[in-house]
Amino acid sequence: MPQAAPALLDARSATAEAGIRVRDRAVLTSLARADIVLSIHEDIPAIEPEWRAFERRADGTVFQTCEWLATWQRHVGVRRQTKPAIVIGRDHTGQILFLMPLAVERFGFVRRLTWLGAGLCDYNAPLLGPDFSRWVSRRRFPALWDDILQRLRSHPHLRYDYIDLRQMPETVGAQANPMLRLGVAPHSSNAHLVNLTDNWDALYARRSSATRRHDRSKRQKLAEYGTIDFVTATDHDQIVTTLSTLMVQKARWFAEIGVGNIFDRPGYRAFFHEIATSPWTRHIAHVSRLEVGGLTAATNFGLMFGDCYYHVLASYDRESPTARFGPGAALLHELLRHAIRQGSRKFDFSVGDERFKHEWCDVEVKLYDHLSAVNLRGLLFAAPLAVVGRLKRAIKQRPMLWRAFRRMRALVGSLLFRGALKARAR
Repeated sequence: MPQAAPALLDARSATAEAGIRVRDRAVLTSLARADIVLSIHEDIPAIEPEWRAFERRADGTVFQTCEWLATWQRHVGVRRQTKPAIVIGRDHTGQILFLMPLAVERFGFVRRLTWLGAGLCDYNAPLLGPDFSRWVSRRRFPALWDDILQRLRSHPHLRYDYIDLRQMPETVGAQANPMLRLGVAPHSSNAHLVNLTDNWDALYARRSSATRRHDRSKRQKLAEYGTIDFVTATDHDQIVTTLSTLMVQKARWFAEIGVGNIFDRPGYRAFFHEIATSPWTRHIAHVSRLEVGGLTAATNFGLMFGDCYYHVLASYDRESPTARFGPGAALLHELLRHAIRQGSRKFDFSVGDERFKHEWCDVEVKLYDHLSAVNLRGLLFAAPLAVVGRLKRAIKQRPMLWRAFRRMRALVGSLLFRGALKARAR
């Protein structure tokens, strides 16, 4: 059997199910091999034309595009010695049915199978062709997955000890996400999006009259500091300047809430700069800012793909006197207007359960994780991760515990931030 049972912490349950699964999957795997041709690719540039063509007609998100993941691999994956394992399934005519952007990563003596670029993807999933669900039923997918795992483990560069697949949405486009057939647990957070109307006024009318009065009051206060302008950065220098300002603003926020600055991680700054400025990728990126009196009060990095605008990174100047009057909220209003003007039908607030997302969204996207081991070494590494995942979910599902945890994290982060400032001043 190429994969241990998903219930890796319950050995007796896994043993009880094993006999049935071996017999069923042997038949289904042979059927899968008869009419679905699998191929595994480590060289992304070699399949880039096919990948780009397929993503235009497939169900998926911007985080499964070749533009996003190939750029991630060049700047981040190579530094981490990540090995891409792009699985493509085709029908008998050569038409692509699905594309799974997987990868194998080493952590010390253990290797994990995961999604390529997982740490910078709000959603991890395969790209599915329009006919995928007709070709691969829910019952059949586990057998196809076993076939994929067997091929990966037979490859000298792609062997792994455990599988760690996180932040997988319930659906991929209009289709059920087949990965949820593998045995999953709820992710610690969900994602949120709002279906857009044809105009901003109709969308904004959904907000309560009290909220709208509060917004108007804050905007009037902002206007006291000068003209309010929403600016989309278009030329290279504008994009770089705005993105650099966003990184500075975001770094301050990371320090305040007590989490690590993602832009300090190797390759991350270069990754975002290329996504935003390269002729090959800038069509999916939107870099913008809110200026108040000619000064940058808030900044944004978003993504556009299909009919969706993805709200990925945003921040505001916490040291400016305008910070008290909601420049971030004012920028969000402008971004919603911009998305509507561009013809987007959905505005994705990304992963996280912040209050403002609940206030705007009309769709909650449930996310799931799959964790399993294929050998004892992988089990020793994966079992603690499963415990941590359950603990994190338990804390986030209890508002009092989650608030207490955030306060403690922010206190520690604030102390560390002040210490760093004092050290620099010496």
